[in-house]
Amino acid sequence: MNIQNPNRCFLGVSASVTGRSWADRLDARGAQTALAIAQRHGVPDLLARIVAGRGVALDEVPQYLDPSIRALMPDPDSLTDMGAAVDRLASAVLKGESVAVFGDYDVDGATSTALLVSLLRTAGLDPLFHIPDRIFEGYGPNVGAIEQLAARGVTLLVTVDCGTTSVETLAAARRLGLDVVVIDHHLPGDTLPEVTALVNANRQDDLSQLGHLCAAGVVFMTLVGLSRRLRDLGHWTADRPAPDLLQSLDLVALGTVADVVPLRGLNRAYVSKGLIALRRRQRLGLTALMDVARLDGPPRPCHLGFLLGPRINAGGRIGDAALGTRLLLTDDPMEAKRIAAELDRLNTERQEVERAVLEAAEAEALAATGLEDAGASIVVSGEGWHPGIVGLVAARLKERFNRPAFAIAFNGETGTGSARSIPGVDIGKAVHGAVEAGLLVKGGGHAMAAGLTVERRRLGDLRAYLEGQLAASVETARADRALAIDGALTAGGATVALVEQVAKAGPFGSGNPEP
Repeated sequence: MNIQNPNRCFLGVSASVTGRSWADRLDARGAQTALAIAQRHGVPDLLARIVAGRGVALDEVPQYLDPSIRALMPDPDSLTDMGAAVDRLASAVLKGESVAVFGDYDVDGATSTALLVSLLRTAGLDPLFHIPDRIFEGYGPNVGAIEQLAARGVTLLVTVDCGTTSVETLAAARRLGLDVVVIDHHLPGDTLPEVTALVNANRQDDLSQLGHLCAAGVVFMTLVGLSRRLRDLGHWTADRPAPDLLQSLDLVALGTVADVVPLRGLNRAYVSKGLIALRRRQRLGLTALMDVARLDGPPRPCHLGFLLGPRINAGGRIGDAALGTRLLLTDDPMEAKRIAAELDRLNTERQEVERAVLEAAEAEALAATGLEDAGASIVVSGEGWHPGIVGLVAARLKERFNRPAFAIAFNGETGTGSARSIPGVDIGKAVHGAVEAGLLVKGGGHAMAAGLTVERRRLGDLRAYLEGQLAASVETARADRALAIDGALTAGGATVALVEQVAKAGPFGSGNPEP
C-alpha cells in the first residue's frame, strides 16, 4: 500500500524529528470501509480504522478479530501432493517402518521436526531425526547424512523446512532405496526433486493460496491429514487415542513468528491459538525456556520472536544444532532444564560474537557506500566470520540502511551467507536468479530471507547482478517510508477498555503491524 501521498498527510506533519512524514493509513475509500466496519460490526471507530487499514474486507472482520482454525484452515488436501504424502506416512505407520525426519537448524525447522516426530511417536513409531550442523553440513539434506540414515534401516525420509531445491541429493536418497516426502515452504527452482510427495504451497502448480505459511504451518496441516487418515484406517483406538493436535499449536505459533511470515489468514489463527496453548505451560521444554528467559507474564508474539526464538536458534548458530528439537520433544523435566540452560548460555555467547562481526560489517558497508549513497543492496563479507550469525548481521544492516543486505562468511575461497530484505523486495527470487546465472554455488529462500554459497572470485559479479535485479524494486520500496498513522487519541481517550479493544486486532507482527 503506497502511503507516500501528500493528500494523506496526517495532522499536517510532512516531516517529523526523524525526517519521516506522517501519513494517514487510510485513503478516502479506506475511511469509508472503516465507517462501514464500525456500523455493521459494532466496534469502536479506532478499531474499525485499524482493521480497515490492514486491508480486511467487510465480511472478513469477524474472522480477523477472532481467528479460528476451524474457519481459516482449508482441507489439507487443498495442497498439491498432500494426499500422496499422507498415504505414504500412513503406510509407514501401519507397517511399522523406520522413518527419519530431516529438519533445518532454525526455529521453523526445529518446531517442524518436533511436530512430526511427536505425532509419529504417538502413532507407535520410533522415528529418527537429524538436524544438520550449519558449518560442517550446511542447509538442507546432504548425501553423507542420508547414507548414515539408510545404513540404520530407514525406508522413509521426510524433509521439513528444506528439500524443495535438493534435486541431486534426494535423487541420491532414492538410489539408496529411500522413499522421500518433502514438506517445505521455500521457493522452488526450475526443477523439482523426484520424490514420493512434495508438499509446498509455493510450488507453481499449487492452488491453495497458502504460500504465506512457514514450514511448521504446513507440517501442522499434514498432521491433520495424517491423523484423519489413521482414524479412517482404524489405527486410533481406546488404548491408542488420537492426539489433540490443537495442543501442538504452541510449536506452530513459535515457528510462525520466528520465521517472520505474514500474520494474516491462517497464520493469525495459528499464533492466536498457539499462544493460548503456550500459556498453559504444558510443554516441558518451552516452560523451561520461558523460565530461563525470565518470561513472567503471559507470552505474546514479541516474546516468541525475541526471547524464545533466539535461544532455540542459538544451538543451530554456534552449538549443537539438534538442541532445540530435543528441548521441544523431551518429557524429562531435568533434561528440559539442562537443555534450556545450555541454550541460554549459547545465546549469550552468540550475542558477543554477533557484536564483533556487526561492528566490522557496518564499518565495511559505510566505507564502501555511506548511509545515503548505497546501491540497491548492501553486500559485506569477512574472512573467518562465524557462519551462524551472518543472518543476524544481515538483518541489522537491513534495518540500518533500509535496503536488502547480504552478509557472507568466507573460509578460504568459498563463503556462506545470508540475506534479509525489506518489504516489497523479493530477495529469494533474486538469489534463485543468481544461482541460475551461475553466480552462486547454491542458494535459496523466500521473499524476505535467503541463504547462499558463493566463490570469492564471483563476489564482484554478484554485487553487479544484485544491483541490476533489485534497483527498481528497492527504489519503490524505499520511497514509501512515511510513518503510517492509524488514528489520533486524546489523553483522556486512552482507556483500559480501548486498549482491550485494540488488542483484538492482534496478534501483531510481520504483515500486521502494531497500531
